[in-house]
Amino acid sequence: MRFLPVSLNTLLVELADLGETLALFASLQAGPLPGIEEVVPAARTLMIRWTPGVLDPAALAADLRARSLGSAPEPSDRQVEIPVHYDGEDLGDVAALTGLTREEVVARHTASAFTVAFTGFAPGFGYLVGGDPALHVPRRRSPRTRIPAGAVALAGAFSGIYPQASPGGWQIIGVTPLAMWDLARDPPALLQPGTRVRFVDADAPGARVIRAAPKRAAPATLPTEPPSLGLRVLAAPMPALFQDLGRPGQTAQGVSVSGALDREALRAANRAVGNPAGTPGLEITLGGFRFETFGRLTVALAGAPCPIRVRDATGRAFSAEPYRPVALEPGDAVEIGHPPTGVRAYLAVRGGFAVAPVLASAATDTLARIGPEPVTAGAVLPARPAPAGGPAVSLDETAPRALPAAGDTVTLDVVMGPRTDWFTARGVAALADQLWEVTPQSNRVGMRLLGAEPLERIDAAELPSEGTATGAIQVPHSGQPVLFLADHPLTGGYPVIASVAGHHLDLAAQIPVGARIRFRPVTRFAEIAPGAPAPSASPEFRA
Repeated sequence: MRFLPVSLNTLLVELADLGETLALFASLQAGPLPGIEEVVPAARTLMIRWTPGVLDPAALAADLRARSLGSAPEPSDRQVEIPVHYDGEDLGDVAALTGLTREEVVARHTASAFTVAFTGFAPGFGYLVGGDPALHVPRRRSPRTRIPAGAVALAGAFSGIYPQASPGGWQIIGVTPLAMWDLARDPPALLQPGTRVRFVDADAPGARVIRAAPKRAAPATLPTEPPSLGLRVLAAPMPALFQDLGRPGQTAQGVSVSGALDREALRAANRAVGNPAGTPGLEITLGGFRFETFGRLTVALAGAPCPIRVRDATGRAFSAEPYRPVALEPGDAVEIGHPPTGVRAYLAVRGGFAVAPVLASAATDTLARIGPEPVTAGAVLPARPAPAGGPAVSLDETAPRALPAAGDTVTLDVVMGPRTDWFTARGVAALADQLWEVTPQSNRVGMRLLGAEPLERIDAAELPSEGTATGAIQVPHSGQPVLFLADHPLTGGYPVIASVAGHHLDLAAQIPVGARIRFRPVTRFAEIAPGAPAPSASPEFRA
C-alpha cells in the first residue's frame, strides 16, 4: 500500500489490485473517518479528499494501513441485460490483437458475467470487470476525438459503455440503444457499483433488433414569458452558465463536483447582495453580456473587472462598480462590458435566481452535460423575492483582486505528485523551469498548455484509470500538459505530475488565453509515511 500526495488535502492510495481497492473502499464505507469528504475508487487506487484541520495525511495513512483488506464486496442482486449490435469500428482490431475471429470475440463477450467495479470518466460510465481474460486489449494508440453514445468498448481488463458522445481511447466493439444516463430515472445512472451485467447479441437469430439512439433526458428549459421579477438576456456572445458551489457526493454515479471556477468571486457577489454564499449565480465569460430587468432587483458582479453600464427607462445612464450592490428599477438595461483582465465574472441577484437544481445543484457541468441549459440571448431568468428580514447587502466588500491579462505571466503554486516518479528528472525540472502558454483549446474542463520542452516520461507504460482532482496537471503522451478545472472527468488514464494548490485554483480560473503560467513547486514529491509529521508547503519553495 502506497500513499501519494495529490494536493494539500487529497491523497492517492495505491493498492496491489482491484480486489484490494474495492475491499478498502468497502471498509471506508462501513467505518468512515470523520473529515473525509469524498472517496473516488478506480482500478487500483482510492483518491481521498478530507477537510483540512480535521485530518492530516499521515494520520489518515496510518488508519488506512491498519485496516483489514478482506475479500471485496459481493456483487448486488441487481442484474442488467445490455443488447448490443456488435459492429464496432475496432472489432476487427480486437480480433487481431486477441488471435480470435470476430465471431469468437462476440461469443466470449456475451458469455461473460460482468460486475460494475466503479464509475468514472463520465456520468453513468461503469468500469465492468469479470470478462474473459482473452479479451484484455490495450487502449488505442491514438484516441478518437468522438466516440458515439452507447458505444460498447474494451480497454485492459475492463469493458465499458460510453453514456454520451465524447473523446475516448477504448476499443469499440459494438453499440447499445440503452441509455446509460437518464435524468428521468432514479438514480440516473443505469450502472451502479456492484451491478451485475450481461451483454446480449441483438443481431443473433431470434433476437429483437433495436436500432434506436440512446435516450437522454433533455435539460429543463428556461421560461420565455416575462416574470414579475427577473431579467431578460439581450446579448450573450458566450453563453452564460448557472453555477453554485457544485454537487459533491455523486461519485457513485460518475459525477464530479463541478461548480463555479472562481468560487471566491461567486461568494463575493452573493455577499454583496446579502445571499448565502452558495446561491446560484451566472458565470459570464469575457463579458459582452446585456440584460433588461423586470421588477426591482439588487444585483452585484464580482470576479473579472467588467465595466458595468446601466440605462434606465428614461434613457439616463450611469456606471456601477463591481463588488458593490446595484439597485435596479423595472425596465433598466444593464451592459456588462469586456474585462481588461481576467476571464470570468459572476452575477448575483438578491434572493437568487429561480433555477431548478439537478442532482441537488444548479451548477452546469459542461463535460457531463448536467444542470441548467446555457443562457443565451432571449432567455428569461426569473428571480426569487428577497427574503424579508434577510441579511443586509454588503456596502464594504473587499476590493477586487488583481487579475492577469493576455501576455502576462502568472505564478501558480503546485504540489508535486501523485505520479511525479513517472517522469524523468529532466521532465520534472521542465515543469517549473519554463513558461507554459494558455492555448485557445481551453475551457471549463481544462486549460491546454504549450511549452517549448514537452514533459518527458520514463516510458510509455499505460496508467490504469485513477481519480483526478481539480487542479491536476495531467500529461498525455504528447508531453504538453492539461490543467484540469472544475468540469474535469472524475477519473483519467494519463499520469498527473503535480496539482495546483487549492489557494491558487480561483486564480487559475481567471488566466486568459495567451497568458503564460510558471509553476512553482511548494513541496517535494515523496510518498506519505503513515504516522509521520504532516507535510506542508516548505518556505524554501515560496521564496
